[in-house]
Amino acid sequence: MSLYSFGLEPISCHAWNKDRTQIAVSPNNNAVNIYEKKGKEWVKIHELTEHSGRITGIDWAPESNRIVTCASDRNAYVWTLKDGLEWKPTLVLVRINRAATCVKWSPLENKFALGSGARLISVCYFEKENDWWLSKHIKKPIRSTVLSLDWHPNNILLAAGSADLHCRIFSAYIKDIEDKPGPTAWGSKMPFGEVLLEHKDCGGWVHSVSFSPNGDQLVWVGHNSSISVSDASQGKAVTQLTTDHLPLLSVLYISTTEIVAAGHDCCPYQFTYKGPGALKFVKKLDIPKQTSKGSMSAMQHFRNLDKRATEEDSNELDTLHQNSITQMCVVSGDKTKVEKFSSVGLDGALVIWDFKVQLSNSVLRIT
Repeated sequence: MSLYSFGLEPISCHAWNKDRTQIAVSPNNNAVNIYEKKGKEWVKIHELTEHSGRITGIDWAPESNRIVTCASDRNAYVWTLKDGLEWKPTLVLVRINRAATCVKWSPLENKFALGSGARLISVCYFEKENDWWLSKHIKKPIRSTVLSLDWHPNNILLAAGSADLHCRIFSAYIKDIEDKPGPTAWGSKMPFGEVLLEHKDCGGWVHSVSFSPNGDQLVWVGHNSSISVSDASQGKAVTQLTTDHLPLLSVLYISTTEIVAAGHDCCPYQFTYKGPGALKFVKKLDIPKQTSKGSMSAMQHFRNLDKRATEEDSNELDTLHQNSITQMCVVSGDKTKVEKFSSVGLDGALVIWDFKVQLSNSVLRIT
């Protein structure tokens, strides 16, 4: 695992380019900074400053190399790199009257979904005739702010977690730009806005959602410190596990059965799901640091003084992150076998985690 710092400001969200040589992060303000890996350091090479409000979501399309951003200014922009020198923004007609909260490209990159405080989801697509980005709204039955989104592998279904304590799956099929979808385990009739799953009373705000590699399972985390999985292959049965951790804010499927979640406990946890009723906690993935005041380097000591304006080091956590983890992303591999994933947090840090699962004699080993 590797730890990097991008300053003292909290990082609200981040996204990687296709080959993971560049990363876009937002230091909790109205700018997006793009860094490039040079040696062991990250060097800032671009700054995207079109937004007037705090950035709330970033996603980087790997094939088209377009970045989409959204912010509390109720706007979204699609950024295109011109001549390899400058990122140019295109305004998206999202038509919302509240802050945008999250944004996600679809797997085929022909559309993206944007959540907001306006109690709706904007599904945005490019109209070639007028050379602009349009949106269609999914409104019913959402009753509060949309906090999280994730796309099904079929490019049609869209999962959403919201502050009305519900987790839902919608159809985001847009007939103008794509072929009619075939049936899935979640359902066969998929006109735009169709609700294929609506799980009520998740116990709290649904902070993050993630589809499994084949799309037949959906995992979400709620503010009541729970993690839940709905399994379409088992009649949409829901298995919920209430943990003794602080609330989890981000969740990822990292293989067909393994899940990683992180949040206010400042470290990632591994869970496994092997069928209805078989959702279990596996282990904490962070290794406690053995740093003591006597062995701490002078540079680290002064960094701690700068961060906390105090000489007391006893408040330092024994985790790599020193504050809540806000978001996780896949770095290498795909959801069938993630080898590395990244996390960012309120401490301004980026951690890249190595995750190698080896199954031998039914024993799970993490290295």
